[in-house]
Amino acid sequence: MTFDHREPGTAEQTWVDAGILTRPHPLDLEGVDELVVLAAHPDDESFGAAGLLHRLGGAGVPVTVVVATDGEASYPGTADVEELRTTRRGELVAALAVLAPSARLVLLGLPDGGLREHRDELRRGLDAALAPGRGQGHGQGTLLVAPWRGDGHRDHRVAGETAADVAAARDARLAEYPIWWWHWGDPASDGPWQHLHGLRLTPTEVAAKAKALAAHATQVALPTPGTEPVLGAEMLRHAARPVEVFVVERAPGAPPPPTRSLDRGFFDTFYAGRTDPWGFETRWYEERKRAVLLAALPRPRFRHGLEIGCSTGVLTAELAHRCDRVTGVDIADAPLDRARRRLGDTVELLRLDTPARWPDGTYDLIVLSEVLYYYDRADLDTAVDRTVATLDDDGVVVACHWRHEVPEYPLAGDEVHDALRSHPGLDVLVRHEEEDFVLEVLVRRPARSVARETGLV
Repeated sequence: MTFDHREPGTAEQTWVDAGILTRPHPLDLEGVDELVVLAAHPDDESFGAAGLLHRLGGAGVPVTVVVATDGEASYPGTADVEELRTTRRGELVAALAVLAPSARLVLLGLPDGGLREHRDELRRGLDAALAPGRGQGHGQGTLLVAPWRGDGHRDHRVAGETAADVAAARDARLAEYPIWWWHWGDPASDGPWQHLHGLRLTPTEVAAKAKALAAHATQVALPTPGTEPVLGAEMLRHAARPVEVFVVERAPGAPPPPTRSLDRGFFDTFYAGRTDPWGFETRWYEERKRAVLLAALPRPRFRHGLEIGCSTGVLTAELAHRCDRVTGVDIADAPLDRARRRLGDTVELLRLDTPARWPDGTYDLIVLSEVLYYYDRADLDTAVDRTVATLDDDGVVVACHWRHEVPEYPLAGDEVHDALRSHPGLDVLVRHEEEDFVLEVLVRRPARSVARETGLV
């Protein structure tokens, strides 16, 4: 999701008219004996969970606030980064003095805008902040609160995903607070409606929240002439409502919902009545990405290429120009029918439910483009193992995956590339990373550059 904080955004009255003040289920605080609030940036805690902090902190519940970054990138190019970092830390301390004076504050100091690249450090810092000794099955008294994974801000997504992982490992309760969804979201469109829970605030809590947000002066006022505050007037109206809204996807103590590989039925439904649902044939984004993938191949020719998830055969046709023989595999009949019309008998096309079924033979090129995140973790491990097992000694694996969140996919693009890189039989030869996708070329160890392989060095 891309949005501009300088735009007015969705009006608070629109959310009020949609019933956002009365629609959520009550947030259950019974049995909570520890509150841990994760913020991606200073001020997230005040915008999303100030009333909760004030209530439980005032009731004597131990409170820890973990802040992942210092928010130093909130005004890129218009503010001194180190000065802003120091100022925002001071604002955070002042806000917590209003909300929960006895709260423990943990500052991780990770790069603002870079949580995806520092996911491991974030997880370790958050896990260390929770009460010790609460392992699996012993954490139901802990309420972990974090930015909502669907909030549309990359740091918020990563913070929410990390909190979800830690909560599952600790069997802790998890509640996620939206922030930017109130700005770009539409109450008439899809949303986490069945998972919304609300904490109705007292007048004292509303006042404390307003005072805490005011403490974050760099975010709610004009920090530099000619700039707009990050939290504009409409965002502050969202924050001033007498209810805090959280996304709670599972009941305390209940097991997390199973995440399984997407099956054939999912793709049959997805392709129904649609000839090119991903825009492979029409989008410049897809055309350019294919060009990057083909340019990354370390050899001009291959003996036998395998493409898992070949879909309608657009990339397959390009691979056929570089391979003596190509085998394309997909799970659904509809895209394979279109691929056959496109390719004729120039390639072999198979319908297989991978990774349980895998094509026979070995290959010196295996292409895994926009496919591995459809698997659950167990199937991903199987797919990677079978990829390596069917790779010739001089073989090349090319993987390319979308990096933005797709809620219905079991895994994210970065996760599947982490699994590929961690396989002991593979070395990374090429890595190309953009905000939108990551592409890697992997070979059997040790990797040797194209220049070395061709005798240039």
